[in-house]
Amino acid sequence: MIVIFKKYLTINLIFFSSIFFFAENISSNFDENLSYNNHGAVGLINMPTARLFSESTHGISIYDGNPDQKITFTSSPYDWLEASFFYTNIQGKPYPGYEYQDYKDKGFNFKARIKNEGKYPGIAIGINDIAGTGYYSSEYIVASKKYKKFDFHAGLGFGAINGDNKTIKNPFIFLHNSFENRPGNLEDKGGQFQPSRYFSGIKASPFFGLSYKLNKNLIFKFENDTTLTPGKIGYKESSNNYSYGLEYSHNENLYFALSHERGNDISFKFSYKNRPLKDSKKYKYKNAKEHITDNKYQKLIRNIENNGIGVNKIIETKESIGIELTQYAHSNIDIIEEIVFQSSNDAGISKDIKKDYRIANLKVVSEYDSEFINKSNSIYEREKKSFFNTNNSLNFRPFLASREGFFKGALLIENDSEYIFNDSFFFNSNIKYSLLDNFNDLYIPPVDTFPEQVRSDVKDYLKTMNDGIIIGRAQFDYHITPRDNHHLMFTAGILEEMYSGVGFEYLYYKNNLNYAFGIEVFDVKKRDYKMRFETLEYSNLTSFANFYYRNTKLIPFDMKISFGEYLAGDEGGTIDMSRTFLDGTKFGVFSTFTDVSAEQFGEGTFDKGIYFNIPIYQNYINYTWRPLTKDPGARLNRKYNLYDLLSKFKPLQ
Repeated sequence: MIVIFKKYLTINLIFFSSIFFFAENISSNFDENLSYNNHGAVGLINMPTARLFSESTHGISIYDGNPDQKITFTSSPYDWLEASFFYTNIQGKPYPGYEYQDYKDKGFNFKARIKNEGKYPGIAIGINDIAGTGYYSSEYIVASKKYKKFDFHAGLGFGAINGDNKTIKNPFIFLHNSFENRPGNLEDKGGQFQPSRYFSGIKASPFFGLSYKLNKNLIFKFENDTTLTPGKIGYKESSNNYSYGLEYSHNENLYFALSHERGNDISFKFSYKNRPLKDSKKYKYKNAKEHITDNKYQKLIRNIENNGIGVNKIIETKESIGIELTQYAHSNIDIIEEIVFQSSNDAGISKDIKKDYRIANLKVVSEYDSEFINKSNSIYEREKKSFFNTNNSLNFRPFLASREGFFKGALLIENDSEYIFNDSFFFNSNIKYSLLDNFNDLYIPPVDTFPEQVRSDVKDYLKTMNDGIIIGRAQFDYHITPRDNHHLMFTAGILEEMYSGVGFEYLYYKNNLNYAFGIEVFDVKKRDYKMRFETLEYSNLTSFANFYYRNTKLIPFDMKISFGEYLAGDEGGTIDMSRTFLDGTKFGVFSTFTDVSAEQFGEGTFDKGIYFNIPIYQNYINYTWRPLTKDPGARLNRKYNLYDLLSKFKPLQ
């Protein structure tokens, strides 16, 4: 009952934060003066503030302190929400069972704004290490108020930031006496939500701090640092409770900081942040080179295709022109509509234009029907022919916080090629070659491999990357829309680095509906560790029923719920929540629960993680983070799924 009460209270705090956010519309963001603290949250040095970056911002912080060293990835899916995950190396603290090396840990943090700053301070709540091992487990409520070049902050800390010798009685005890007790032990080795810990303890530590902008590039920070010492991390006993430092901004995205923490140690921090919605340039329309003999339709075709959109057909009535278009290049329908509008103007076409949008010959949405087609004259139809394109790139492949060491990685040269047989039939390949890597150092086997070893042997794949050319993917895809709103994709070949197979996906998708649903079935076989054409003995038939929902009101989000059988043969469901922006930036979080019990799963309790998809120089950086690589809840890493293809044409808020 106590746990249920605390869980209920925490959920309501987050819920009411969104109500306060929309109730008051004065922004509390001052993006140009903000930066991440040592733990990847917008803040001072170690203490958090009520500040948050604007939505779509993402960043990375690298901190070198004593004894902990930390890398944190942070994203802001909304103006009022900040989420981050971290990898840490605690120097001098032995890793159990591998005492020759330092302790490694991973965790997840979040901060939500309760109230925007206006006449009164902005207020936020946060939870650190929310489903981790508890080394950084802490919660806080903090208020912030700006005055000229000063930014003042004050809050109340619990858990790992409840280390001040001047504490107050925990105010939550007045709500319920269960808040008096803060459990000292973790449930199921950690890795699960433990509401009985949140905002608990007899006492809480008030903290405060300020920042002062010395000039355009330099900020002074000072705080009453209530970090618990030595705590589980093993910090030095604090000489005093004050930390101060200077932060230099090379530009609005790149920061360096030097701090003196708690009267003891000097620490260094580097951070980088980017806000694509602000920093990315609006798509620039490209004028096509005109030929003297071109008529207006040829000009229209050249203009559209010069901007990354294929023209399949053009038909015409007395009043309107119908154009069948196909495209992969652009992330949202607004860009496509603008290109078609500008292209028709440049071509001198004054008639109303109706569009029929397709992707890989899947019929997404059409502004004209069979009656319009019957009344039309054919103006143009593209000659059907095969097409080949290829691209070489230099990529970095990280593998962080393994038991063998804090950082492992590879520098890869990769070739991605696509052969288009026709509008429906494609072949895609990915070939890799390692220029430099240290994956041979990975030798410690996984602890838990229940029910089947389908992902936990990833190190055996990584270790072969320096054995020559490897095949990341080589698959055939056939797409078809047999009836309006009913779409099919058939796939066969090398589907990813660890699996080959054959299967299909069906999706019911109508562009003007905010939901879609479908099924996917794949018969897969595990690939040999050399990642060429050989396979291992393990195989399975994996299948899922999928439901998709897009909300564009008040708080926009995408949701995907799946039920079925996973790669290891376990059965259950996954819920995935994400936010997608107009430029293609995407942040998401997922959790999977199957018939594998918490005891069988081991450390981590259940599969979970966060992911992002970020446009960099017209390409996308994709990264998925899990606290641990386990076998239960594992799915195929597919190149495409039907919903992601078709939803490019669905409006976003």
